[in-house]
Amino acid sequence: MNVNFSCQRCGACCRVQGYVALEPGEAETISEFMGLDVYAFTEQYAVLTNNRGSLSLRERPDGGCIFIQDDNTCRIQPVKPVQCKGFPFQWKSHQLKAICPELRKGN
Repeated sequence: MNVNFSCQRCGACCRVQGYVALEPGEAETISEFMGLDVYAFTEQYAVLTNNRGSLSLRERPDGGCIFIQDDNTCRIQPVKPVQCKGFPFQWKSHQLKAICPELRKGN
């Protein structure tokens, strides 16, 4: 993996289908940032994961994150989930190079 990774804000990682699991306390932090009651946030922007063990951000119909905007910015950037902050180094995906142009550089 490219240790000199520098995110180019292409938005590709935010458009991949799959869970964006919320760690304990993240729903509260995001809801406060958005000016919503945590229950209203959960109702509108989160789903229970299949194992019923945690919450995940909802996906758009195309599989992308509900918070990715047309200009590839994250609507909740200052409070985005730990899972998002860990890209690409903490992600366990065999498809990282396929989704992230920055990871393909120099390889």
